[in-house]
Amino acid sequence: MSNKYEPLKHHAENSDSGSGDDEVGPYISDLGAIEYPPGEHRLQHPYCLWFSKRPSQVQGSQGYSQALRLVGQVGTVEQWWALYTHIVRLQDIPAHRDLHLFKKGIKPMWEDAANKKGGKWVIRLRKEQAGRAWENLCMAMLGEQFMAGNEICGVVVSTRYQEYLLSIWNRTAADQATTARIRDALKRLLNIPASATMEYKTHNDCLKASKNIPNNALKS
Repeated sequence: MSNKYEPLKHHAENSDSGSGDDEVGPYISDLGAIEYPPGEHRLQHPYCLWFSKRPSQVQGSQGYSQALRLVGQVGTVEQWWALYTHIVRLQDIPAHRDLHLFKKGIKPMWEDAANKKGGKWVIRLRKEQAGRAWENLCMAMLGEQFMAGNEICGVVVSTRYQEYLLSIWNRTAADQATTARIRDALKRLLNIPASATMEYKTHNDCLKASKNIPNNALKS
């Protein structure tokens, strides 16, 4: 299993004092084939974990792609926990950073072929609520608990100063029955508090809106 635990830890702890994205190492888009050690419990799909620091300016999709860093990939339950236990605690990651857990082969970008016709449910939570909710969201996706077939692409947590954003991306925004099923599963599995706000956004609408916002870097 090829993973980059320490670069993510180093960057999360020092990114406010450093100067740039090179702190997390060179841009890599693929870590090669997934390894499946004998005796481990294989996931239905392999996944990749990405990290990004939101820059002040993004020059289109190419610029955003360069802001992404591929941290690791997992194909078994054991590999997931090995990766997860090496990640800095969510509450210790500075604001305006994102973690993206996506099926292998799908980049966490609106323009990716698997995402461009889709959308995302976005949940806003207080900082102290987000850590457990993020863990539960990852486990629900890895365990295929959304009962949405191949619709789920990945999940994202975005750190902010006062609140965190959790989102789950799906392939087909026009499939209202599936998006409603995902919404209901989110409420049930994450035990979302009544005070939390929750909304659905299509990636196409997000892309259009971003073109009208100067220096926009919001991709998740």
